[in-house]
Formats: sequence, C-alpha cells, structure tokens
Amino acid sequence: MTSLFDPLDCGTLSLPNRVIMAPLTRLRSKQPGNIPWELNAEYYAQRASAGLLISEATQICPQGQGYPASPGIHSVEQVQGWKKVTQAVHEQGGRIFLQLWHVGRISHSSFQPDGGAPVAPSALRVSGKKTLTSDWKQVDFEMPRALETEEIPGIVNQYALAAINAKEANFDGVEVHGANGYLLDQFLQDGTNHRTDRYGGSIEGRSRLLLGVVDAVKKVWGADRVGVRLSPFGTFNDMHDSDPKALFSYVLGELSRRAIAYVHLIEPRALPSTQDENLAGVPETAKLFRGSFAGVLISAGGYDREDAIKAIEECRADAIAFGRLFIANPDLPKRLAQNSELNSYDRDTFYGGEARGYTDYPALPPALVES
Repeated sequence: MTSLFDPLDCGTLSLPNRVIMAPLTRLRSKQPGNIPWELNAEYYAQRASAGLLISEATQICPQGQGYPASPGIHSVEQVQGWKKVTQAVHEQGGRIFLQLWHVGRISHSSFQPDGGAPVAPSALRVSGKKTLTSDWKQVDFEMPRALETEEIPGIVNQYALAAINAKEANFDGVEVHGANGYLLDQFLQDGTNHRTDRYGGSIEGRSRLLLGVVDAVKKVWGADRVGVRLSPFGTFNDMHDSDPKALFSYVLGELSRRAIAYVHLIEPRALPSTQDENLAGVPETAKLFRGSFAGVLISAGGYDREDAIKAIEECRADAIAFGRLFIANPDLPKRLAQNSELNSYDRDTFYGGEARGYTDYPALPPALVES
C-alpha cells in the first residue's frame, strides 16, 4: 500500500516524500521592486524537506500584480533575488517550482503601470469583496477592462518570458496558476468569461488561453517540468461556472494529453485563509476528477494528517499539498511521519512583516544519538 511518506516520481524529478508545500502568498518581498531576498531564502530553505516546494504566487509582469509586496519574475533584480532562494533550497537538498501568476481583474489601478483599469476576459467587477491597493489600503474592487483579442497573444508571451526567467533563476520547474479566480481561471469559467471571440463561448474557447500558456511554458521547460493548479468548484474571488464538471474534465483531458508533470487540484471544502473550518457537503474534487488526468495528481485543501494518509492509501491522489500547517511547521514531513505535535500558526502574521510568524517557527530538536 502506498504511503504519504513514500518517494514519488513526478516528471523527471524523484520526490523523497508526498508531502508538498502549497504555494503561499506571504507578501514579504523586498521593496522597492518586489524582489525576493535573504529572508525569503531562509524561509524556503527551512522547509526544504518537503517532497516539493511550490513557491508563492509570482507575477509574470507588472500588469499581473494584485497585492502589495508580492514577488515578481520579470526583472533582472527579481531573477537575481530568486537565485538566492533556489540556491538555499538546493543546498538543503530540496526541490522548488515557481508558480506563475497573473491576477487579472483581482488587481487594482494602483498596481497598473499606466494607472489604468485591471484587465480581465470581460468587464465584470468582483462583487461583495474588498481588495488592497499598492499602499495596503482596503478598497472596493474596480471595474476591469476586457482584454482585446489582439492583446491575448502578448499575455501568453509574458508567461513564456517568465518561464525563461524562472529557468535563469535555477528553479526545478514551474507551476501555471490556473486557480482561485485569477486571470486564467477567469477565462475558464463562464461566470467571468462572456467573450464572443475565440477565447470565449464554448468550453474549448474558454480553455484556449490556459492551454496556450501551458504549451508556451512547455517549450521552455519540457512537459515533465510543468505543473498546473486548478480549483474546480472553487468560489473564491467570486467565481462560478454553469457546468464545472464538464469544463474541468475537458481541461484535465487536454493537460493529460500534453503529459505535464502534475496537476494540482484544490478541494472546495478549503475556505480562504481568513477562516479555519472546512465546508461540508461539497464535491470531492480529487475523487471526481481522478480518472481525467493520467499523470501525478496533487490534492490540496484543508487536509490534516489522517485525511492525507487516507487519500494516498485510497489512491485518490498521489501527493498532498499543505498550506497553513507548513507555515507553522518548517519540518512538517518529519512531524507527520512521527505523528509529532504541530506548532500552531499565528494568523495575524500571515501577510506582510518580516521574520515574526515567518522564519521563527521552531523545528523539532534533533534526535539524541545513542552512544
């Protein structure tokens, strides 16, 4: 029987265990310039015992930024900063993918290079929510601007350039962020995509941008160093689709045909990081879509130790991604394997700040060596 703590072949990587560190937005890049720095390097290196580290979401271009102090991968300084991170992780024997991100309509004009409106598939505002400006003020979402058809190939090219920069920064691969209501997810779902051109309408049309991005990134990295994150049935950032099962079955089939390293699915029971409890009575995404993708399936969303072990033993997933537990427990694989007590996380330090609540969570003391 396969265990959470068994090795896993993922593309051309051999992972020592199936405990994955989920991408975690922490808003601690060096300013100005959204540049990763020594503090970030220390944070990731502390967690290098994960089977795979997936970096925090990282904007591919200035237009794609939606939160203050989130890191980028589009400037020389950012690439050099990320090199500090990857070197620190590799020195600890770890493996790390960079998550490529464009937030689309979740941005604010204060982040846009020209001060203009955020871009989206369609001019539809996020309802009933608040966002942050570049100076950390909480405000209502703005009305986004629908991308012109001729602009979209440029977006694909920005993903390709970001993938090239990720390779220059010595990452082990990249994850395309197609989840949680950001730009690629906005194109996928008909609740946010009302386009009538080749990037809208049918499931095939709405999937065209995501799949085009995956194809472009594959040319840089090879399929076996590319992952994709998706959130079927997720409602975060005001998302919804009229037939998510049909949509994501199609997308997963296309990703399977492209033979990428893995797909990373978020369970809808996982609420935003402002809450701790899980939703009940929602579809089990990994179970529902297990047969739609032939490669490695990573499942994320509200797992505890018992749930994770059971999911692997029942073959509902090949690996489990942990978020909040990894924030507070840098040695999470060891703690889970030994069933050790877990540190409690401090929610007030999730976003922004420096070392407190970031690099100061203790690891287990080394085991005493018998003489």
